[in-house]
Order: sequence, then C-alpha cells, then structure tokens
Amino acid sequence: MSPTSSATPAKPRKAPAKRAPKSDLPADERAVLDADIDRLEAGAKVWVALTLDQRARLLGRVRDAVGVVAQEWADAATMSKGLEPGHPLSGEEWLGGPYAIIGLLDALRETLEALAKGRSPLDGVTLDEAPGGRLRANTFPLNGTEKFLLSGFTGEVWFEPGVSAIEATRAAGLAQLTPTVSGGVGLVLGAGNVSSIPVADVLYELFAHNRVALLKVNPTQDALVPVFERALAPLIEPGFVRIVRGGAATGAYLTSHPRFAHVHITGSAVTFDAIVWGTGTVPTPPPRAAGASPGASGRVGPAAAARASGSPKLQVPITAELGGVSPIIVVPGRWSAADLKYQAEHVATMRLVNAGHNCIAGQVVIISSDWPQRAEFLRELHTAYAAAPERPVWYPRSEERLEAAASAYPDAVWSADRTRAIVEAGHGDDDVETVEYFAPILGVVEVGGTGQEFLDAAVAHANDRLTGTLGANVIIDPATEEALGEGFERALADLRYGDIAINTWTAFNFLTARLTWGGFPGATLDDVSSGIGVVHNALLLDRVERSVARGPFRPFPRSVGKGVFTILPTPPWFVSSRTGAEVSAGLTRYLVDGKLPGLVKTLTKAMQA
Repeated sequence: MSPTSSATPAKPRKAPAKRAPKSDLPADERAVLDADIDRLEAGAKVWVALTLDQRARLLGRVRDAVGVVAQEWADAATMSKGLEPGHPLSGEEWLGGPYAIIGLLDALRETLEALAKGRSPLDGVTLDEAPGGRLRANTFPLNGTEKFLLSGFTGEVWFEPGVSAIEATRAAGLAQLTPTVSGGVGLVLGAGNVSSIPVADVLYELFAHNRVALLKVNPTQDALVPVFERALAPLIEPGFVRIVRGGAATGAYLTSHPRFAHVHITGSAVTFDAIVWGTGTVPTPPPRAAGASPGASGRVGPAAAARASGSPKLQVPITAELGGVSPIIVVPGRWSAADLKYQAEHVATMRLVNAGHNCIAGQVVIISSDWPQRAEFLRELHTAYAAAPERPVWYPRSEERLEAAASAYPDAVWSADRTRAIVEAGHGDDDVETVEYFAPILGVVEVGGTGQEFLDAAVAHANDRLTGTLGANVIIDPATEEALGEGFERALADLRYGDIAINTWTAFNFLTARLTWGGFPGATLDDVSSGIGVVHNALLLDRVERSVARGPFRPFPRSVGKGVFTILPTPPWFVSSRTGAEVSAGLTRYLVDGKLPGLVKTLTKAMQA
C-alpha cells in the first residue's frame, strides 16, 4: 500500500485498508483471516530485513523442526488415507512428506549460503549442451550422499532455447539476488493429495519470490495442520507464514481478497478456471488443458463470458501446478523375462502409488503394436497391476471416476475388488487420453513401428492426443538407447512436457529438490494446460524449460555390466517392494540425524525388497 499524507507528521496514519470482499463466510471467520493477513503484512517487512545468512540459519531451524515431527507427519498422512500407522504402504508418506521437505530445505540452504558468499548457485554445477542448442545444468547428484544412496540416477535442468551459460549463472538466485525487495503477501492453496506439496509451495513463495504466504490447506489435509504448524513454527512465529483451514467459502473469500499480491494453486484446471474466471458452467477445456472432469459440460455461462471478453475475475498474478494425463512410453527392445517383470511392476507403480491420486501418476501406456514382446509385457503388466497390495481409493469423488471409467470402457479388466482397471484405448476420442482420472485407471494405447519410427510416433501421440504437459515417462533398454543415439535425445527434446523421466518415474523429479516441477512453458490464463510456472527448483534458476531425470533400466545385481550401474535393488517406492515402508522411514531418519548404523540397517532392508 502507498503511504498517504498526514496532518500529524509525528504519527503518520496508515493508508486505508483495502476493503475485504463480500462473502457468505461468517463475520468472525472473516475477521480471523483478515488478522492473519495483517500479521503477514507486518512479517513481510521483517522478512526483507533479514540477511541471506539469517535466512539460511532460519532454514536450519525449520529442518530441525521437521526432523522432530517426521514420525508424527508420516503417521498422520498415513491415517488420512485410511491406513494404520506403520502400514506396509506408509513408506509413500515418508517419501512424499518429511523426506521431500528435508531435501528441499537442505538444497535451499546451500543456495542461500552460496549467494551470501557472492557465488552463483550454479558454481560447480556442470553445464553442457542439450538438443536444439539448449543449455543444460546437471543438477543431480551434487554430493556424495546423493551419489551413494541413489547411484545410477541423474537429473538435469534444461533452459529455454537461447539462454546462455552466462545468463543462467547470473540469474540463478531469483528474488534472493534482491533480498530487500518484498514480493508482498501471497496466497497458497495447498494440494489435497501429497503432504509435502503445501509446505514446499510455501517455501518457494518465500525464497523464489521474497513473498510471505498464507497457506490454506485442502480439507483432506486438515489432520496435518498441527504437524505443519510445528514444522513451520520458525517461520510462523515471526509472521512469515500463516496456516488456515476452510472449505470452498474460505477459498472464495481469500482468492478475491485485495490484499494478496499473488495466488499459487496446486489442484485442477477446473478449480483454476473458477478462481480466474469465476464460477458457473464453462466451455469444455481445449484438448491440451488438464484437469477436466468426466462428462464436462460444453455449455456457456458467466465464466465463459468473462473468458470470452478477456476479463478475469482474479486481479493479481497466479501460478499453478495442475496435473494432466501422463504418458508412459515403452520403447520396444529385446528384454529378458526379468526385464519384462521388473518394468511391468515399474509401470504399475506409476499408476498405483497413492491409489492413483497423484498429478504425476502415469495414466496411458504407449506401446508398439509391432513389438514381438508386446503380448508378454502386457501379460506381466496385468499380473503386476492386479497383484499390487490393495489400498483405499480415498480421494473425494474417486468412486465417480471409477464409475465413469466403467461406463466408458465396458471391456476394462478390473482387479482389487473393482478398485482398479486397465483399459484399451486408441480407438477414437478416448476419455483415458483426455480426462485426468486421478484414480487407478490405466490406459494402453498401441502405435506402430519399432526403433526411431516408434519413438517419434509415440512422442507425437503424447504431444497431440494426451491432456496436459506436466510429466512424461520413457522406458528404454540400454542397447536400444545406444542404437538410437542422437535420435533418442532429439525425441526427448520434442516431448512437450515440463518433466521427463527415463527409466524412472517422474515422481523422482518431484522428490529431487534441485530439479524443477511444473508444466511445459507456454500456458496462459485462457488455456492453462498443466499450469503456469515451476516450484521446488532449489537452485532458484530462471527461464527453465524442463527437468529430465534418468535412472537404471535394471536394478542391482542385474545392473552389473548391463548399462547404467546402480547398487539399488528394487526401489522402495515400487508397489512390489516388500520393505518399502522400513526403507523409506530409514532413509528419512538418516537425513535427519546422519547416523551410519541406522543407514546400514536401512540398506540391509533395501536388499530384501
């Protein structure tokens, strides 16, 4: 707010407060929210007074707090999904909760410490050339722990075409290059499916944008609020963060509040459109727009009129991560029986982790109709998909999505007491290619060709037929990748996705702090696709196009002498891992305390996966 003149200079008056929006929310609830915004506006002034060293130390305090509540965090997240604490599937909550946040805190702290010493966060990071004349930063692994615990895995950040090494290095740091310039107060509408997302989004507001933040949690995460409050206490106490609960009325009040400088949402394109354009029936989203609900209407209404006139209801900038329909491109090769089984379990994992309630869950397998091993692979896939441990399909409206799939695909193959299905697609305008089901529905599409012909056709299919641009997965054996050579890398460059994973799942990109997370650049308010902007990005890099992760095609010990070497057996995030919960908890505890005896015990369990 700009200052106004005062008749008494010694006691200047504040500018008149911007009026809160009209709302059906009770007056006492509005008053509490307004008081939270008051506190954040005061906190914003303190934030910009902190040095980079002070901010780095503050991150250390948050890290300590997260370590204290890690067990409680994992337990609360597990119970929120209908499982008991310590359940064999609880490893997903360790990795998608405290593990992810501790990694992000450590990486952000190292970035701040580098900036405080006058260095760029990219100093010491290998920069080379990616296809199309792009600059690439090899941001994972960057230390011995990463190299050891995740041997065989690498990660790269690709910049937009035309960005030079000098430009990338100078711009690394984003708002921390001008730490005294405030980004104001931001609103973060937290995701309801993965517990690390709300916390990570708040951290990105603070460090990428110098913006203090009000976090409104999704009602599905209400039980985690006490954990979040303890974990973020070092940021809450000085007024840098506030956390509130509430439903749709609270969200509507906050998104129309004039005292926010920015809004960030992790959710669906339908919710995004309601925030930006208003509620009411809207046109069916265009083919590449993510998040449409099954049976979306084609009618028009107030929101459509606002969109047509280019008059958004939201008057401040907005960033968003909105999901989509993620492809799993299976490049044909000569695979052993063990390869077929392992990669089938890999594909099942991409769909079934968190019961498919992930924005990055693989949804459409693109396979070659000319692959001699196609039938064998599909048999293994059906077996792995049905054999994976049953779990609650817990996210709101999931039953509707399962019913929609049953209606659209009467020949679907169901398993796990009809809570998951594999459907054949590619026969026209398939829902599984255009609707993000956000539930355990896996589609299979066939395209012709082998080698480069297949890969190019599969990339074109993913780009042109599937909704969204968030993440794409590619499975390819080392011999085939070597044979394709530059053609393989060119195909990656052609994939219009913000995150790509080769022989791993894009969840690896999500969990790796120094990679970016977000849709492919080019989305607009009118056609938001998988979102606008990126998060995580602990090196605070500017003008990023995508992040690419690469993993080993075969686990240990079959990785010995066969392509990319790794000491990892079946990864703990695989749905087929028998020790995933123990290993995921152990890895998180090692990040917390650094105790080697605990790590040895964890690695022993990993070998029993």
